[in-house]
Amino acid sequence: QVQLVESGGGLVQAGGSLRLSCAATGSIFSANYMGWYRQAPGKQRELVARISSLGSTNYADSVKGRFTISRGNAKNTVSLEMNSLKPEDTAVYYCNADIRMVPFWGQGTQVSVSS
Repeated sequence: QVQLVESGGGLVQAGGSLRLSCAATGSIFSANYMGWYRQAPGKQRELVARISSLGSTNYADSVKGRFTISRGNAKNTVSLEMNSLKPEDTAVYYCNADIRMVPFWGQGTQVSVSS
């Protein structure tokens, strides 16, 4: 059974930085894509960033130049480095892994940015 375990997140002042990490366990297959989504109160879940098994990346326009996604050396691990955080980045961040075209989700981790 595939499980995604997230770490990181927390409360930070505007302009600060945080790092999120995620590990997907329980699969013998490598994820085609791993990524981060976020959902703010009253809003739909949206893609923040994702990275393919070959290293190609996609970012939401709102985070380009501030966030960096990377895959770890261990199989099915991914991190999100978040710099220059803004209050509008406040949300629950969810790790996602696409393994053989099946999406798996983490439980979510709260990121709060104070002004």
